[in-house]
Amino acid sequence: MERRLSAILAADVVGYSRLMGANEVGTLAALKAHRAELIDAKIAEHQGRLVKLTGDGLLVEFPSVVNAVDCATKIQIEMRARNVEVPEDRRIEFRIGVNLGDVIFENDDIYGDGVNVAARIQSVAKAGGVAVSAVVRDNVGNRLDLTFEDTGEQALKNIERPVRVFNVCLDTPPPNPSTPAKTKVEAAATGKPSIAVLPFTNMSGDPEQEYFSDGITEDIITDLSKISGLFVVNRHSAFTYKGRSVKLQQAAQELGVRFILEGSVRKAGERIRISGQLIDAASGGHLWADRYDRDLTDIFAIQDEITHTIIDQLKVRLLPNEKKAIEQVPTENVEAYTYYLRGRQFLHMRTKSFLMLARRMFAKAVELDPLYARAYAGMADCDSFLVSRHGVAISVDDILATADKALAIDANLAEAHATRGVVLSLGGRPAEAVSAFEQALALGPNSYEPHYFYARFSVTVGDFERAAKLFIRALEIQPDDYRSPLFLQNVFNSLGRQEERERYARLGLKRAEDALRLHPESSDPAQMGAIALAALGERDRAKEWIARALAIDPDDNNTRYNAACAYSLLGEFDRAIALLETWIHQVGSDAKQWFKNDADLDPIREHPRYATLLKLID
Repeated sequence: MERRLSAILAADVVGYSRLMGANEVGTLAALKAHRAELIDAKIAEHQGRLVKLTGDGLLVEFPSVVNAVDCATKIQIEMRARNVEVPEDRRIEFRIGVNLGDVIFENDDIYGDGVNVAARIQSVAKAGGVAVSAVVRDNVGNRLDLTFEDTGEQALKNIERPVRVFNVCLDTPPPNPSTPAKTKVEAAATGKPSIAVLPFTNMSGDPEQEYFSDGITEDIITDLSKISGLFVVNRHSAFTYKGRSVKLQQAAQELGVRFILEGSVRKAGERIRISGQLIDAASGGHLWADRYDRDLTDIFAIQDEITHTIIDQLKVRLLPNEKKAIEQVPTENVEAYTYYLRGRQFLHMRTKSFLMLARRMFAKAVELDPLYARAYAGMADCDSFLVSRHGVAISVDDILATADKALAIDANLAEAHATRGVVLSLGGRPAEAVSAFEQALALGPNSYEPHYFYARFSVTVGDFERAAKLFIRALEIQPDDYRSPLFLQNVFNSLGRQEERERYARLGLKRAEDALRLHPESSDPAQMGAIALAALGERDRAKEWIARALAIDPDDNNTRYNAACAYSLLGEFDRAIALLETWIHQVGSDAKQWFKNDADLDPIREHPRYATLLKLID
């Protein structure tokens, strides 16, 4: 036997059993092609030695830890490019783990802790990602143009001591899995001028103003989408470019459009500066560029000018009803508009304190403009959540009246119909709720709220297949939505589809981590992410996130529930039951139905105290 220090790369195909079950011949052929055309060449280029194939994975030894990490990173980046046009359900993705350690070399094979740790690190890597041990991170140092994300100490299966694991932050953002190809086909089929509005950059020097620049972008997309002579890329596709440094011609090519509108917003006191430019991606030339320095009260006039300028530049014929539609604004009062945007930002936080703050913002918007339909819908949303999750004493009839007020002002407001569905569900009228949700989907096929609210309702009535489809669409529409993928891990658990459960748990966890960085004051990403960590077997991190959520919002009833779900998955049943015994006295009927169908609580169903909880529900 020979001992030596080596860098070990362990790789494994994500969801291999599912892929083989769906298409055995095609999967084997694709895997063979990836090896022949990419993986084997990268290993040779980095002086690695393929030790063995392990069914759907491989084990590689490198004399250099730098070469091992560089090889792993380049394989994953190129795999992303190779997968762009491949349907998601047929896509081959790897998890890669890299470790540096002492190995035993015998008969061309390698053994020992160094190998075992690499394999276990691989198992906790993200799909399409690279995870490395701390010793690898320290040895690489700054010799590669990479950054590393510290995930903390991990308790790895059959490894005696916890291992500190780092994720490699890949330089190239992952390509949007389906939108570009789909958009190209749609745009080409219409024969209309095609345009994408990229998220306007917040130039205010205050991250808190992000809501304002995003709101302006969304309003311009909405106005342009009303014009039949234009093909406009929808919000969820455009917002995948938020925060990314990308050449405009590249973005246009990826989205399959000829024209790109980009801009920036600077809001300071009662003044606003909006800059915009319209690019012809075919030539790279500027069709139009302008800057507006105005009073804040002119915000709607500026949006209208930008919309009409684009129409003029692209020589689009505007129909009379379209002209009327784009000239209609949700409110004439800019102060009400600002309160509404603030309220929407707080509403997304979901905890009781933020819901009450959001409601005050919406109520102020209504006070300033009594005909502001969206603000009424926002108030009804807040009240519904406060009743459902926190047991606040608000009459269901009063909430329904608020939602109906929004619809009396704007009968085609999809989000108000979705809100009405939630309220009807709260009032024990499920058939009418379904009708409201279906109407919301018809009016807002690209709107987040109808899909998300309908998905949650579907879980409460035990329709997990419908819930899965709706949550998947919701997370596509809103690229920073962490709740939908995290609920999907629950739904796919109920459906017994464990590989999909893990995939969405990891996606939701990544989005929750991003949300925590942006809003460390909010407990919601931590409480939701803790459930995913528990489901993925990351016990220590799950407990850390539970503690963080409870420290931020110790009296928040929804925090109690999510902490109970995490403790249930961690096997700490008494802690879970204790939290639920407090929670159950402060929730609405729909939350109790959710409780009955929540797969995260399956581990405690046989607990002696669980029967008492059921009696309180029934």
